[in-house]
Formats: sequence, C-alpha cells, structure tokens
Amino acid sequence: MTATAQKLFTLEELNYGGKNYRQTLPENRNLLWWENTLVRADKETTYIVDLKTGKEQAMTAAQKEAFDGWRKKKTTKAEVRNHNIFVITADGSEKQITTDGNRELVYGEAVHRNEFGIMDGLFWSPDRQRLAFYRMDQSMVADYPQVNIDTRIAAYEPDKYPMAGETSHKVTVGVYDMQSGQTVYLKAGDPTDRYFTNIAWNPEGTIIYMFELNRDQNDCRLVSYNALTGDKIAELYRETSTKYVEPQHPIVFLPWDNSQFIMQSQKDGYNHLYLFSKDGKLIRQLTSGKWVVLDVLGFNKKQKSVIISSNEVSPIQQNLFAVNIKNGKRTPLDNGRGYHAGMLSDNGEWLFDKYQEPDVPRDITIVNTGKGKIVNYFSAPDPWKDYQVPLFECGKIKAADGVTDLYYRMVKPHDFDATKKYPTVVYVYGGPHAHNVDARWHYCSRSWETYMAQKGYVLFILDNRGSENRGRDFEQATFRQLGQIEMQDQMKGVDYLKSLPYVDSNRIGVHGWSFGGFMTITLMTNHPEVFKVGVAGGPVIDWKWYEVMYGERYINTPQTNPEGYAKTSLLSKAKDLKGKLQIITGYNDPTVVPQHCLSFLKACIEAGTQPDFFAYPGEPHNMRGHSSVHLHERITQYFEDYLKAP
Repeated sequence: MTATAQKLFTLEELNYGGKNYRQTLPENRNLLWWENTLVRADKETTYIVDLKTGKEQAMTAAQKEAFDGWRKKKTTKAEVRNHNIFVITADGSEKQITTDGNRELVYGEAVHRNEFGIMDGLFWSPDRQRLAFYRMDQSMVADYPQVNIDTRIAAYEPDKYPMAGETSHKVTVGVYDMQSGQTVYLKAGDPTDRYFTNIAWNPEGTIIYMFELNRDQNDCRLVSYNALTGDKIAELYRETSTKYVEPQHPIVFLPWDNSQFIMQSQKDGYNHLYLFSKDGKLIRQLTSGKWVVLDVLGFNKKQKSVIISSNEVSPIQQNLFAVNIKNGKRTPLDNGRGYHAGMLSDNGEWLFDKYQEPDVPRDITIVNTGKGKIVNYFSAPDPWKDYQVPLFECGKIKAADGVTDLYYRMVKPHDFDATKKYPTVVYVYGGPHAHNVDARWHYCSRSWETYMAQKGYVLFILDNRGSENRGRDFEQATFRQLGQIEMQDQMKGVDYLKSLPYVDSNRIGVHGWSFGGFMTITLMTNHPEVFKVGVAGGPVIDWKWYEVMYGERYINTPQTNPEGYAKTSLLSKAKDLKGKLQIITGYNDPTVVPQHCLSFLKACIEAGTQPDFFAYPGEPHNMRGHSSVHLHERITQYFEDYLKAP
C-alpha cells in the first residue's frame, strides 16, 4: 500500500517567527509533538491539529495547563561548561550546581573513555526533578604530552590518558535535587579500579540503577540506590565470566507496570532480553536463539509488547519485531529483507521505518506495530542512475576454524573482465564493536571503494571473528591475543582471493584504520610474501600504550598477560617488513596516541627496514574536512604508485 500526501497547512500559516510562539513552544519551533498530538502556535493561540482531517482547534484551558507543565519540564535542561554543570529552567534562569570542575576533576561528562555504552554524563529523572551526573577525578592519571604547533611557540596541551596496567581515574555519581537545591552522592564504596555504567531511573524518579564492574571486567553487578539519600538499596543481579562481561544497555521499566524491567545480557551466548521484577527476581527470558538483539526501540503500551531490532533473519541484516511480553511471540514489522532503522512514536503504536537493501538506496514505511500493517511512504530514486556503477557482491567463506561463516563484500570495476588480472586491496578493520558488511545499499560499501574500483582495483572486505553482532563466542575468540585469530581469518580471505582467476596474487595490498591499521601492519609483517603494499592509519603498535578500559577487556594488563602483549606487539615485527608500507597518523590523536607510530618507526630504523610515514598536525584519530580529502588522495596515490604496475 502506498501513502498519499495531504496538505495540512502552509509554511505561511505556521507563522514562523511569530512573537508569542517563542513563549509557548520550546527551541524556537512552532510545530512539535506532544503526547502523540501535533501542536502548533500562531501569534495569539496554541492549536491541536487533527492529522486525519487536517483541522485544528484551540487548546482548552485544561490542555493548555497540562501542555505548559510538560513544556516546563522538557525545557529544563542541563549543560556542561568548563567541566562544571549548569541547570537552565524554562524561564531562562540559570544555576551552577558544581564549582570546582577542571581538567582533573570533571563533572557531567562521559567517563571511562566512552566504553560500556557511555555517551553522556547527565541523566534526568523521568519528571526532571532530579539530575544524576558523573564526577570523574582524573588527577591521578598520567598526562600524555600532546603539543599544539599553531601557537607562535608550540604549546604543551596534554591529555589525561590511562594506559593499560597503569593508574586509572575514579568515578562517583551525584544526584542534584531541583526542589531542595542539594546534591547527594551514591554510596557505592571506594571507586578505585571500578566502572559505573548504564545509569537508569525508576519511573517514580526515586531510585537509580547502574551496572558496576570490576577492573578485570569479569564481575558485573546491577545495583539500586536511593536517589534522595544516596544509600545502597540492593544488588539485583550478578554476572561473571572467565573472560569478560560487557554491559552496554541500561535497564528499561515496562511503561504499563512499574514493578518490572527489561535487562539485556549475552549470558546465554547471544544478546537477549530478560524480564525481571523490580526486586531482581528473573521472571522469564523474553528472546532466545543464535542471533542478537541489536536494539530496543521502545514499547507498544496497548499491545504490551517491546519493539526491537535484531539480526535473527540473517547475520548481515537488521530487522524489526514486536515481542509480546507475556509469551515472547515475535511479530515481524518489516519486509524481512535489508537493514531497517526504526523510530517509534511515543505510545509505540506507530513505527517510522527507514531502510535500505543492497539494491534499494532508501525506502521509508509507516508501520502499525499492533496490526503489523505496513504503508509504503517514500522510495528514493537511484542516485547512481545513468552512472557507470561498480559491481557490488556479497558472499561468505569459512573461518580458520573450518566451521564459522564469515561474510565478505567485493567491489569490482564497472567494466570488470574475468579474463583479466586485477590488483586487489583488502580493506580491514577486524576489531570489536564494528563490522563492515551488511545488507544495506551496495552491502554498505564506502565511497573510497568505488573510487578505487573506478581506477581498476578489486576491493575485498571480510568481517573476521572478533567483530560485532555474531554472539559472545564469536566476539571473544580473540581474548588475550588480539590480532592473531583475526589474522588467521583474514588469510582465509586471501586464500579465497588467490583462488579467483582475476585476482593478481602478485599485486595484493591491504589498508585499514585504527584497529584496521594494527591489522594492516600485522598482516604485512607476518605475511610479507603475500602483501606487496599496505597503508596503515592510526595503528595500535603495542597494546601497552592503549587505554585501560578497552585494552584490559580484551588482552588484560601487561602485568597479568605478558605473553599476550609480547605476541601481539608489532615492535618485534619491524625487522620482517618487506613490502611498501605507509603509516599515517593524526599527530594529536587522543585515542591511538602518536607514541605508537613513533615507536614503530624507531624499531624500523634499528632493524634497517624502510616504511613511509605521514602525519596530519592538529588532527585527532580521524581526519576532518579538507584533511580527510587529502588523506584519501594520499592513500589512493600510494597504491597507484606501488601496487598498480605489474
């Protein structure tokens, strides 16, 4: 079924910029959703719009009072300036709630280096009457000596950077009360070598829940606290592992039952949903199977279901389902193909589904989550129409274990001729929390791959074991020996390439960034007979120089796993470099600090090997703006210079 458009009102009728609407609606907008209702305002009146008829009527006094109360809560916000927290209310008044913030004592910002799903440091209660926030003391963390070269005399601008096995920061959680103006801190005990993550509120805004993890990251506990006093209430759940436990999602209460919440865990081998009572009693496992719940979009309150995305249909797909809370029955909410990104209405009855397929650039459907009815709303035209388009293919091979399926993408020139021999570039990432191949447009191919195919290259991209969304054992196969299992799988990909008559086995190159840079040098130095040319961007060289949270999760500390660190370090491999290797870094990289690249260059000098090196002054881990254009020109030119010619 295809939707038809109906005009509701014109831009002129919206009266953008009217004097009074700014006092009525937030964020200088005069059109917004309020409790599943479209609201607009002109200079004098606030209206509710009936989307079925397009008609509108002025708010009643009762509606206006409720709307103003909602607006006041919604427009009360908090922000961080110079490491301190400020609260701004709807009337524009402002209060500074912390005063001693500085680069060593940080308030309201993401902590633990953005691991464990942490993207923010401020957490409002549902009624916005209390604000939970992170306080991070990093005064004990060593400074990494970054330098700003844009000043008349280069200036010292250090980063706080806790390296694996070294002293880490200490985090506590505060709660500010809007009514009393007081702040209490959760009494979680000594924060030394502990991680506090995935903060959540109960619906009443009186209890805070968070996952607490030890530094070894193998003992995870869900703990509740009284938000008024900071007192610990109970430990509700505990999960341990011989490798690691990695909480990524806060608990979510059922909107129709304040006594039950959903928790995500991969304790059975795959990330799934579990229903708990508020006192920590497991009621039932809601989803199960050899597939991963990728996200929880929200709830259909009327149907009492949770809306999720998962890769149940295929490891390279993302599809949408409604899961009945009572019996776990899953109802598909899309066409069963491709990669679907859903956005749910407030009451969960309607789903905005924006999706792609390998041959579908962008479609949008509107889905009734209760009935499963799908209405086609929009189909984007093919942006590649009338262009000479590369060939995009997807397939799978067996991993080095001979059992596990690995998915790959291949990009070929538009005028591909199977009787010819082509230079081939393996693009690699290979690390945790990322993948390269899925069922989106052109199998999620990057623009650079098209550019290279246009120049006559074949591109090959394989998701090895250790990458994301394939289950716990798939991800944790690399534990304590990063780069080794990944290398074995990538070499299976190379074996497959060598079996193809059109791949020139004497002209195989490799390129990757970050973990992919680490893999690029790992592959070139362990298999110098295979890879003629490589470009390694922002590479980890030795994991002892990487950060505590990420590094220790996957390879422990240098003190507890010296064999693993020695085995995966590339310093000892500098002598084995034979092909042409270009190393590139952002010279102010706060993620993979320049010490990695510089130390490898030093090792190469001592070994007598000759890599090339290029740095982008002032740039972080990933290049920005014009520097990014320059970077990709440089990468391409390196393959043109050293791989293209037979």
